[in-house]
Amino acid sequence: MSRDSDFSVNGPDTLGKAVLYILVGVAIVSYGGYDYVQQTEAVRNSVEVDATLTEVSIETDSGTSSNPGVEYQPRIEFEYAYKGTTYTGTKLYPANIERNYETRSAAESAIEPYEEGTQTTAYVSPAEPGDAFLKNKTSNAPFIAIGIGGLFALFGAVSAVKKI
Repeated sequence: MSRDSDFSVNGPDTLGKAVLYILVGVAIVSYGGYDYVQQTEAVRNSVEVDATLTEVSIETDSGTSSNPGVEYQPRIEFEYAYKGTTYTGTKLYPANIERNYETRSAAESAIEPYEEGTQTTAYVSPAEPGDAFLKNKTSNAPFIAIGIGGLFALFGAVSAVKKI
């Protein structure tokens, strides 16, 4: 790579940039950990409510130049009432980090039990009644974020050690 580049095959070209990689990695790990704790609490404290499925589909994302390829994301929307107030939910799992699938069939299997216009059970955390979800279990999406952040931080740490 050219000397003008901010990034080389060996990692960031300055100690400051290596430290920045570490900080970004730690931030991603922290957010993944936070999301996992939040969804664990939501599952633990959830109550069942009746919900009506208003939309069930698969969205396609063609990716970017840095992440080529197609990803599929289940899209689900449902209406429910909790303590006299009507809400609209869009979460399959209680995680804030949404999971994408590499194949259409994998995304379809995630929403297979749900059919538009039917009744189902949703789960609501009394502390967050507007944030319901359909599957009362934790998602692995936060672990993926933790892994990516950990690799980012490790890459930055190895680069920093080389600069010292």
